[in-house]
Amino acid sequence: MQRYSFLSLCRHALGQHRGWAPVWRTRPLRDRYSAIIVGAGGHGLAAAYHLAKDHGITDVAVLEAGWLGGGNVARNTVTIRSNYMRDESIPFYVKSVAMYEALTRDLNFNLMHSRRTMIDVLQTWGMVRDRRRRRLIMDIYGSTYRDIDVAELRRRIPALTGGGPGSRLPILGAAVHTDAAVNRHDAVAWGYARAADAMGVEIHQQTPVRTLLRGADGAIAGVETARGPVRAPVVALAVSGHTTTLTETVGLRLPLRTINLTAFVSEPVKPVVDVVVNCPDLGVYLSQSDKGELVIGGATDLGQSFRRDIKQSVFEDTVAAMLELFPAFRRLKLMRQWGGHLDMAHDASPIVSATDIAGLIVSAGWWGGYKAIPAGGAGLAHLIATGRPDALTAPFGLNRFRHLDYVIETGTTTAR
Repeated sequence: MQRYSFLSLCRHALGQHRGWAPVWRTRPLRDRYSAIIVGAGGHGLAAAYHLAKDHGITDVAVLEAGWLGGGNVARNTVTIRSNYMRDESIPFYVKSVAMYEALTRDLNFNLMHSRRTMIDVLQTWGMVRDRRRRRLIMDIYGSTYRDIDVAELRRRIPALTGGGPGSRLPILGAAVHTDAAVNRHDAVAWGYARAADAMGVEIHQQTPVRTLLRGADGAIAGVETARGPVRAPVVALAVSGHTTTLTETVGLRLPLRTINLTAFVSEPVKPVVDVVVNCPDLGVYLSQSDKGELVIGGATDLGQSFRRDIKQSVFEDTVAAMLELFPAFRRLKLMRQWGGHLDMAHDASPIVSATDIAGLIVSAGWWGGYKAIPAGGAGLAHLIATGRPDALTAPFGLNRFRHLDYVIETGTTTAR
């Protein structure tokens, strides 16, 4: 893999940057591989990278219906955090946050990773108790939460002028999560793709998978794509909201439902917010990008949906909630908006698991799966390579639904 550095940048500048190697290659699609990963998003590419790096398995095809990094990995608000509730969740996300910290170096690709801190604005006593409970549990696993008063909150976020004593929901205090960070979603996808390709993994864009294929023994045999059948004894699905669309082609039903989560950005403005602001009582969160845009997210659609645009009522509710706390933002113009598919499990925790069909593995149910990409990809690779989950993903198997051993996680930003 060609190394990126300041010296290599200077050297290639002498040749007008014409000597750079392709970031990843386009190879002929073969009819058989040792493993197939469906979905070239964050989790699929991270799994391919760890299969090659940690397990020495490079005979892998990553099949993507569209273009690399064009799915949910590009349809999020790039918030990375570990402020969860359950004993199963916190260690997983602590590990993922730590892996993100080292990822620019590991991939030799600048992710523009920036530790920002997340501040939860608390406006009900129930939420104050929830954050206090969460802080005590997080402390056990090395994650961070700290209470601050209203005066300290307003000092840290001067633009936060709403939420006074006469407001509908007056601010009672705040909780600070110092581990939270942001980075560039496209750089995460490209960095993983470049590193995986350099180790021999094949990435095939514009190769939609139409159905899964089963052999005479009932085990998975491969996939049927728009370019013909591709065989493999192991198929892993990392396709976000389209998981059930594919599993139902072989008669497998999963405890998932797909819903739309929307976000939008404002016009660029001078720096006004240098942290990630989360308002769980109002159902809105925001941060400011390096380009000056305010990146704003809210609640999901109320019902199941495969839409990938924004619903007007959700947009209006989110804006109204934001303006309660940041009334000066009413003058900002909307630049663009988008929606992403979430396949939500019944307990709001992810599924990284083998299935009842031998050889078929799923990585699904990620609410805010961007923050989980490094640890989720490593766990999925371990499951593909060994047939067993690693310690961090073991609690997230499908068996928990059979035995009512749920991991009911309320660590989502705007859960309803």
